[in-house]
Amino acid sequence: MFVNISTTLKKKKSEILELWIKNQLADSHSSEDLISNKELRGQSEEIVNALLNNLNENNINNSQSSDFDLLAELLGAFSIMRAKQGFSPRETGSFILSLKEAILEVLKQESADPNQLFEESLKLSRLLDNFTILTFETFIKGREEVILRQTDEITDISTPVIKVWDGILAMPIIGTLDSARTQVVMENLLQEIVNTGSVIAILDISGVPTVDSLVAQHLLKAVSATRLMGADCIISGIRPEIAQTIVHLGIDLSQIITKASLASALQYAFKSLRLEVRKTSLENKATTKF
Repeated sequence: MFVNISTTLKKKKSEILELWIKNQLADSHSSEDLISNKELRGQSEEIVNALLNNLNENNINNSQSSDFDLLAELLGAFSIMRAKQGFSPRETGSFILSLKEAILEVLKQESADPNQLFEESLKLSRLLDNFTILTFETFIKGREEVILRQTDEITDISTPVIKVWDGILAMPIIGTLDSARTQVVMENLLQEIVNTGSVIAILDISGVPTVDSLVAQHLLKAVSATRLMGADCIISGIRPEIAQTIVHLGIDLSQIITKASLASALQYAFKSLRLEVRKTSLENKATTKF
């Protein structure tokens, strides 16, 4: 039987730590490839020390106590780290829940009074459940940050600006074109026009699955912005089904140069810049000369 729960747990800190680590390693869903046993032990020891060294009878019912600031900081840091490392929500939640199991198991061994065990276990469960919620909330924020960063990276990768020739840029667009992505398209394209001094820009929409009135308006904005920079804009990749959709929607693209393929757009660009493309034979090999 224990008289003071915080004193009892501090005396059993090493036992709690070892039992907690054992519980984590025994979890069949644990990601051993994402964290080493040494790192897992280090994190677990920091959390056990931050919890038990500051736990007392006055704050056991208050997870918001300033006594637990270090613990909250550690849980937040480890949760964000796990979100970036690719841990699942279940694995992150089990990280703290398995600590509660370890502590309750030690309490069970130390107490012969069922009533006292129930009361103290209830207090600790509430306390650790609040820290579990904190861990989940921080983990979700970390995952959102990862998703936003990956979305930005994918957007940049999916809208590359390619210098195909002196004075000619091409931007293949793949996927749905929405307002946010249109802004990225225009910023990247306009900046590259300034950097290279190009006078012709080709927007290839071969990879755009559908074109509706909204997508068409986005394309018109990109074309207008390009013209304001002193460059001509060509839209290529107009497939038959897209052409029919544009006509059906009554969208006027008569003031915009459109081509069925990127090759056709390049031919038009070469012609506009008075570049001649002709084939010659050199050592029985076909080559292209500009």
